[in-house]
Amino acid sequence: MAQGVALITGASRGVGAEVARRLARRGGVGTVVINHRDERKSWMARAVAAEVEAAGCRADVLRADLTEPDETKAMVSALGSEHGRVDRLVLNASGGLEHGVDDDYPMLINFRAQVRLVDMLLPLMPRGGRIAFVTSHWAHLERYESPVYARVARSKRAGETALRERAPELAERGVTLSVVSGDVIADSIIAHMLDRLNPGWIRARLDRVGALPDTRAFAESIAEATDPVRSAAPGEVHTVYVGSTDM
Repeated sequence: MAQGVALITGASRGVGAEVARRLARRGGVGTVVINHRDERKSWMARAVAAEVEAAGCRADVLRADLTEPDETKAMVSALGSEHGRVDRLVLNASGGLEHGVDDDYPMLINFRAQVRLVDMLLPLMPRGGRIAFVTSHWAHLERYESPVYARVARSKRAGETALRERAPELAERGVTLSVVSGDVIADSIIAHMLDRLNPGWIRARLDRVGALPDTRAFAESIAEATDPVRSAAPGEVHTVYVGSTDM
């Protein structure tokens, strides 16, 4: 059995959960670690873990709110003690549209938490390690037309920029960074949230580009981006686009 370890943040549902399933089915890793934030919904993470194990891969569930440094540190410590390494890191967890969060929350989760987790995990990443940062076209291409999503997009772009600036250091360690940018994911919670806030928005997007990627297509591209055989040149950030970039 493969011995590599993959950590996926925000993996109890949606894109993160689907990435976990696909990595388990693709092979190449021996353990998929499912990170989630909300203890009340830990059953969802355990359900994903059961699917991972049914696919023949070991699963581990670690709860940590990545905006909390102490919780992040405890998760990394548990990873080190239990597995001793992290070969693939999928930075999928994000936020900022939740009801009642502070104005600073998007930057906290989409920028500072991402960089902090990478800093903490690097000592556990061997040469050949892969990091995939998951983002949206609005953020990556810096198109902020939607006032509802603008703060989230800016914060995700800040997180991406900060990680790209680390590419030379990552290369020295033999770790490769990929950025996977997606159009609006048709069956995602965010898509439906934006459509509620801007009625008719999804229909207008479909009329413009013809089709939107779904969770499965997006997750497959993310899983592929963590494949060591798809390595970019040292210090180069490999960027993957999923769906139309016509913004």
